[in-house]
Amino acid sequence: MTHILAIDQGTTSTRAILFDAGFKVAATAQEEFTQHFPASGWVEHAAADLWTSTAGTCRAAMEKAGLRAGDIAAIGITNQRETTVVWDRATGKPVHNAIVWQDRRTADLCRRLKAEGHEDKVTEITGLLLDPYFSGTKLKWILDNVDGARARAEAGELAFGTVDSWLVWNLTGGAVHATDATNAARTLLYDIKAGAWSDHMCDLLDIPRALLPEVRDCAADYGVTRADLFGKPIPIMGIAGDQQAATIGQACFKPGMMKSTYGTGCFALLNTGDAPVRSQNRLLTTIAYQLDGKPTYALEGSIFIAGAVVQWLRDGLKIIREAAQTQPLAERADPTQGLVLVPAFTGLGAPYWNAECRGAVFGLTRNSGPAEFALAALESVGFQTRDLLEAMQADWAGAGATLRVDGGMSASDWTMQFLSDITGTPVERPAMLETTAMGAAWLAGQRAGLYPDMEGFAAGWHVARRFDPAMDDATRRAKYGAWRRGVAAAIQFAEDAG
Repeated sequence: MTHILAIDQGTTSTRAILFDAGFKVAATAQEEFTQHFPASGWVEHAAADLWTSTAGTCRAAMEKAGLRAGDIAAIGITNQRETTVVWDRATGKPVHNAIVWQDRRTADLCRRLKAEGHEDKVTEITGLLLDPYFSGTKLKWILDNVDGARARAEAGELAFGTVDSWLVWNLTGGAVHATDATNAARTLLYDIKAGAWSDHMCDLLDIPRALLPEVRDCAADYGVTRADLFGKPIPIMGIAGDQQAATIGQACFKPGMMKSTYGTGCFALLNTGDAPVRSQNRLLTTIAYQLDGKPTYALEGSIFIAGAVVQWLRDGLKIIREAAQTQPLAERADPTQGLVLVPAFTGLGAPYWNAECRGAVFGLTRNSGPAEFALAALESVGFQTRDLLEAMQADWAGAGATLRVDGGMSASDWTMQFLSDITGTPVERPAMLETTAMGAAWLAGQRAGLYPDMEGFAAGWHVARRFDPAMDDATRRAKYGAWRRGVAAAIQFAEDAG
């Protein structure tokens, strides 16, 4: 058994990647699936699409590599976090579409719970804030709005899971209902200090305990796949939410190390070691990974729209045909116009946490065109990252001086240089950009005995390119000041309308 199969189930597509014993990619398969928007601010997936795309890409990757199940030592899973699935334990059929992490339908519930004074206790237990982003309020919505769901849940007939649990259930033919500590920590139902589901949070959100999966380490035994799926059972030995998997893949194992992943959203994690740090700047306290029963904690800043702003340029404004056109278009922009785009299409994430705010553009002139919009879109990612880094540095003096980056947008030299310029921080892009899948693969591979321990894995991390700040301080202050004014105006507009 010479390979590890990593499943990377994301927001817009599912990928399967086969890594050999030397961490080289042997084959990749990818499949996009439909996004459903049933109402303003609502985002759903057909849960069946998440499963069928996973099974299909795994088979396709194995076929490309010429490998059989007997060649694969283990499967590692990484997944879009917070996305919520509820299914029938007997039939395996979902009772409702999966409600995606971006979905904002529970904003009113979160606002009411805040007004009732619950948020401090929620943060103390879970490390999170009362925001529609997290799974718990999504789960409550399903129980309250799907006919018969609550009664069936209380009778033990239904199961809840984030996407990792849904995939494990299907991979094992319903034999295993489990999740890992990193995904559990994003549900709003998990006590990150006690390492257990919280009775207080289950009571607050009226969630029957019978729904919840067993919580295990990131590297653990999660059963074996059904023999009929791939021809022979394959052990499942690693799970981590996508941002935690990227933190592992970036070898951010020491306190103070930071990474930022640029996919649909942007997520920055700062390793704070074996003690949770409570943020004073509305960041999240979360679990970076849990091995041998011991959690390592992190501060996290979550941006809802990063790569998705490029999708908007393509699919919404239709000013580009493919993402690769964004950089050359931005390079042709008139830099004196100073357009500011606040991409709050589904609200603002950290450190603002404003579910009602919506997108806005400031500084439009008659000469503003596709190039200026492309420039403002790419710059918005750098501005939002600076928001996160400033909050992290204010919360924890041990925040590192270098940012490791990954994800699709990190391949853009222009975007990464602007990121370094606007934050005033060196940015390191690794030789292996598939850090999320790599993290899941390492968890499974070291559990299976194919890969080295943490120290050996970290020694193999290499930087491919480093970006150092080149922007002068005056320009940096002016550009970031314009961004902050734009955000303040967008928030005020939403408040005035509400």
